[in-house]
Amino acid sequence: MQHFTKAEIRQIDDLYQEFMKVIKAKFDRERVERIEKAFKFSNAAHDGIKRKSGEPFILHPLSVAIIVAKDMGLGATTICASILHDVVEDTEYSISDIKNMFGPRVAVIVDGLTKLSGDFESKQALSLKKILMTLSEDVRVILIKIADRLHNMRTLDSMEPQKKIKIAGETLYLFVPLAHRLGLYAIKSELEELSFKYKHPEEYNRILLMLHNQEEKRNYLVNEFIRPIKEKLESENIESTVTHRLKSTYSIWQKMKTKGVTFNEIYDILAVRIIIKTRQGISEKRQCFDVLSLVTDIYKPHPDRIRDWITMPKANGYESLHVTVMGPQGKWVEVQIRTERMDEVAEYGFAAHYRYKDISTFENELDTWIARIREQLRSQDSDAFEFLDDFKLNLYATEINVFTPNGDMISMPLGSTVVDFAYEIHTDLGNKCIGAKINLKLVPISHVLNNGDQVEILTSEKQVPQLEWLEFATTAKARTKIKNAFKLKKKEHIEKGKEIVEEAMKQVKAPITSNNLKKLISHFNLNNKEQLYSELGMGFLELGNLNEIIGKKSPNKLVKYWNITFSRKKKAEDQNDLSDLKKIDKGKPFLLKENQDNVTYSLAKCCNPIPGDEVIGYIGADDHVIIHKTGCKEVEKLLSSHGNRIITAEWTRFKKQSYLTRLRLEGFDRIGIVNEVTNVISKQNSINMRSVKFDTHEGIFEGDLFLYIHDAEHLNNLISKLEKIRGIENVSRDENLND
Repeated sequence: MQHFTKAEIRQIDDLYQEFMKVIKAKFDRERVERIEKAFKFSNAAHDGIKRKSGEPFILHPLSVAIIVAKDMGLGATTICASILHDVVEDTEYSISDIKNMFGPRVAVIVDGLTKLSGDFESKQALSLKKILMTLSEDVRVILIKIADRLHNMRTLDSMEPQKKIKIAGETLYLFVPLAHRLGLYAIKSELEELSFKYKHPEEYNRILLMLHNQEEKRNYLVNEFIRPIKEKLESENIESTVTHRLKSTYSIWQKMKTKGVTFNEIYDILAVRIIIKTRQGISEKRQCFDVLSLVTDIYKPHPDRIRDWITMPKANGYESLHVTVMGPQGKWVEVQIRTERMDEVAEYGFAAHYRYKDISTFENELDTWIARIREQLRSQDSDAFEFLDDFKLNLYATEINVFTPNGDMISMPLGSTVVDFAYEIHTDLGNKCIGAKINLKLVPISHVLNNGDQVEILTSEKQVPQLEWLEFATTAKARTKIKNAFKLKKKEHIEKGKEIVEEAMKQVKAPITSNNLKKLISHFNLNNKEQLYSELGMGFLELGNLNEIIGKKSPNKLVKYWNITFSRKKKAEDQNDLSDLKKIDKGKPFLLKENQDNVTYSLAKCCNPIPGDEVIGYIGADDHVIIHKTGCKEVEKLLSSHGNRIITAEWTRFKKQSYLTRLRLEGFDRIGIVNEVTNVISKQNSINMRSVKFDTHEGIFEGDLFLYIHDAEHLNNLISKLEKIRGIENVSRDENLND
């Protein structure tokens, strides 16, 4: 084994000295010695091993330990486990060795962090499921995993482009919501920024540039806004710190996408934070409301933008008062008011509660959340990818508080329905639910709950779970329980699903070959044919457009506009055809050509990309590549569960092909506006229209256009021209091509 150079040893020593400064300031001699022992063991175990960047591997676990100690404020056991977290995976030492040297608790945490061996495709989802299983015993496992991911994101530059996209997508899909759920807001924001930087570099740099261009103007506004607040606080002898923060580039981009607004239309780019040094004898809540009163005496508040997270904290422990007020130059500014304790909890989440010995309420909320995970994990036949999908449902959800008939408060994700609430109380209550009384009024099982509702579940002994409940059940717990009710008859479902496939294949006159089954399995992102049969038999999937899925064209129909499949040079019957296929080089971008040789590809129906869009590829059955837009929600799921099948992709020049694209228009109605729109589209730009629909109501119109577009540049030019038409306020692209 090669050993490190003097320069590398000095690099390790410098980081270790930085680490020990943090440790010695926090712990007594006994704990410091335990941590030193863990480092020496890990350093010796990783001696000579390097990361892909070329630096000594030990720098990684040491950096993770610094995040755990400094940014999360966790204890000696967790720090030891973070230093040792890669030892079992990357060296010859076993979990029993860790247990003998550092005790059972450290060993349990390290075991939870050790990746599973086996098939790479399922390894990611299975190892994440294992981490969550350990989380139900010890939350420190997931905290170290988040710290591990943060350091990996900080050092992502050394990775290949395709690997960067995969890791960034996986981070956004699961680790950002996990950090959010545990209240780690500072870490969550950094993970979002780094993921955005590597997954969408052009948008990231564009927003950074716009923020930079407005910096001088923004600083002037901040100073003008803060000055009278500081003066008022000083006159009232309220000791506090007034700071400001900029909305992250990721948050700005998300808002521009979801709200369909421009950068200049986002009014909450700035937020001012008032952190109060509390006075003894007066409650924190009262002191925060006193400051709120002072702020609203100076600036007029937005009536719909006051949030009280102190009276009723968020489930992850977040406490703060938020108010949006009208500042100088007619700009809305958000003001956050909190105490020093609340601010530390807001930044460091779960760990900060322990530091302040204020854990009773938070632990109850966390225990409830972990109990939900534990229930999901009890389903032994639960598929790992399905588990992750359901688990993620509740990670990012904003929560509401509803009440039982006895007045007990229960937190539920925003958008929860009666059936979700019933299953939250008890499985049997959910299975027999027929409706509810909400605030003494009868409502159906699909009714969406509102904050503050008092809910009484109505049941019937004759009721059984219905498949259609999955259409409005939103919580992971409810969906798992409903699915489990159908999984009890798994063999029946598999047989039924098999019959469905056989009948569907007969109708399109296609053989039931392993190749065709692989295409179906890949199309639905499943693992094997048993899962395909089971999901079909239970009614979770429908076999629509079978010809399209298996690539068998119907003689009576044109090929769908979004499915650009290119024929191979030889006939499919030629036995040498497979050997002639070009092996896809994952290290290079997959080039999208109009006359693709050997490897077929198609455009994903979920996001309908067109040439010029930023895209990535997913390698399905028989090296068939499915092209998605990089911002597609389905891609986030694929990056997390099938990351090794993701490749970078680039368009070559397309000249002949046109692609169906949907545009939505909004504006003020006037005589002749429809004629101007169609004139710009067909006469000025020579674009074919499949359909144009306009709807007017009280002077406001909405347009829905289906057009055949060559590429993204062609589309952007059209949008730019449409936006110049008098009366049109907004033009946006809709990825959904269903009428």
